[in-house]
Amino acid sequence: MTEEGSRTDISSDEIIRKYFNMVYRLALSQSRNVSIAEDVTQDVFLRLLQHDGFESDEHIKAWLIRVTINCSRSVFKTAWFRKTVPLEEEIAFDTPEKSDVYFAVQSLPSNYRTVIHLFYYEDMSVKEIAECLEISEPTVKTRLHRARKQLKTKLKGGYDFV
Repeated sequence: MTEEGSRTDISSDEIIRKYFNMVYRLALSQSRNVSIAEDVTQDVFLRLLQHDGFESDEHIKAWLIRVTINCSRSVFKTAWFRKTVPLEEEIAFDTPEKSDVYFAVQSLPSNYRTVIHLFYYEDMSVKEIAECLEISEPTVKTRLHRARKQLKTKLKGGYDFV
């Protein structure tokens, strides 16, 4: 941290190296499409290069998550996207269980999919998710509960970790 304005001294290159996988995974979770996720990831980091500075590492992470979610959502609102037909993409998994869980999570509504992704894949706390998404903690807990319930139904109770 620097003395003036309590800004971090971390460079854009370091931020990209540190958070690239997180941004890409979140974009993929939101878009369910590799090409769109790549485009969103690129757009997020272009916006990062134009951004003026951050107060802390937590601020950087929260900003990247918020921008990734917003960019992902904005893709679906464009006229170009509404006129396209998605190509079917096969994602390889090393076990059938991972494939089942992945596709069950991807079938959830966006708001449930987002909290599940942030909680389980990014290891964020309920409080961090609430701050990042600008919603209340009880809302995050409710969405997690409902998402888990839907996942349990979709996976028919076959996994202990659901």
